[in-house]
Amino acid sequence: MSDIKFGTDGWRAVVGKDFNKENVEIVSRAIGKYVFDNYGIYKTIIVGYDPRNMAKEFSTLCANTLVDMGFKVLYSDKVLPTPVLAYNAKRLDACAVMFTASHNPPEYLGIKFIPDYAGPATSEITDEIISNLGCEYTKAVEGKLIVTDFSQSYFNRIEEIIDFEKIKEGANKFHILFDGLYSASIGYFDKLLSRNGIEYDAIHMYHDTNFGGGMPEPKPQYMGEAIEYVKSHKGYVAFANDGDADRFGVIDENGDYVTPNEILAILLMHLKQNKSYDGCFVKTVAGSLMLNIVSEKLGVGVVETPVGFKHVGEAMRQFNPIIAGEESGGLSIKGHIPEKDGILANLLILEAMSYSGKTLVQMRNELKDFVGSEFINTRIDKKLENFDDVKSTTEYFSSLEEIAGIRISHKDYKDGVKLYLEDGKTWILVRPSGTEPLLRIYIETDTKDKLENLKNKIA
Repeated sequence: MSDIKFGTDGWRAVVGKDFNKENVEIVSRAIGKYVFDNYGIYKTIIVGYDPRNMAKEFSTLCANTLVDMGFKVLYSDKVLPTPVLAYNAKRLDACAVMFTASHNPPEYLGIKFIPDYAGPATSEITDEIISNLGCEYTKAVEGKLIVTDFSQSYFNRIEEIIDFEKIKEGANKFHILFDGLYSASIGYFDKLLSRNGIEYDAIHMYHDTNFGGGMPEPKPQYMGEAIEYVKSHKGYVAFANDGDADRFGVIDENGDYVTPNEILAILLMHLKQNKSYDGCFVKTVAGSLMLNIVSEKLGVGVVETPVGFKHVGEAMRQFNPIIAGEESGGLSIKGHIPEKDGILANLLILEAMSYSGKTLVQMRNELKDFVGSEFINTRIDKKLENFDDVKSTTEYFSSLEEIAGIRISHKDYKDGVKLYLEDGKTWILVRPSGTEPLLRIYIETDTKDKLENLKNKIA
């Protein structure tokens, strides 16, 4: 058994190396023991997989291992997104095991455990699973495997949340491009549009274990064809998801990438003003200051968590917010699941556009006017020699009283150290990755010149 570690969203490794038959069986049995110890043998476990290389084969091995332990296992009849499996965990009061490496490179695969609350497993849960690795287990009853279609119940739920009639009306003013990006959202996002009579154009509409030679991540560098399509076809907005469709990517009518921070702000305004949602807003410590300003102007309280959707999901279960999300492209809303849902996110943008009757470009400009300032951000990943260097560098930033000639007004330590500068528009977050000697340094400020100056000082 090699060194198996659960990160912020499960265990991930390279297929054919650490992600092999032996380790998948070990992790599957550790998950089964966790379920048995905490819920009993009659707790249903559902298992699904995304389009990655060997995901179906390894998920089948996991399902059979859990059946061998005595569990009733519902196994997906096809590729499915993580949010579809998570929703069904909630609906069926079941635990779930998802085979995905999300937006990681194509050679990776992973196992994500989703408890019956339908969100990411907390550290306490994954720590217990790790402690079960290699433990003995005595079979209590005969297990059962049932191949299941999880899609229809998810479609029904999304159709309860989203006003598709409104989108259909609004689609007279805009056109939709769906960049399937070879991901698990193929057959789900497009199917929801088709089911409701909404026309769309599409590219990259097949599953490819190599993701077209790119990365399964809905960011501009991997959505080049979608961007060119939008630029050459008037009035189009493009949507994509990552490999397991829990993250979203949006391109506006000018062919510009809409940042997740902007999407969160636009959707917070939409849900509060157009759909009368109430509650707070949950963001991570790396989320834009713009989100705090929008929340304050709407009279919405803000709950801030460490980086990682397991923390966001935990806050969702505790506070039942209007919307919760992170700067890396994951969100969910009140009444849904405490797990990222990139399909829902893209549909919510279409709904917001339809309610406003405006283009996404206009909505972005109005957001900037509403906030009263521009916010520009970036992230620097700095590889260090060892974990001692990570610790000493973090301590160095903690000791600073000013940076780039601007005094530091206060500091936050919920995840690494976050420095708020005295100008009220600038902050720097320095946090360790947790799994390797790597520092992630986030910077946000209000001008490009100030950003470049800060980057140079930090370098």
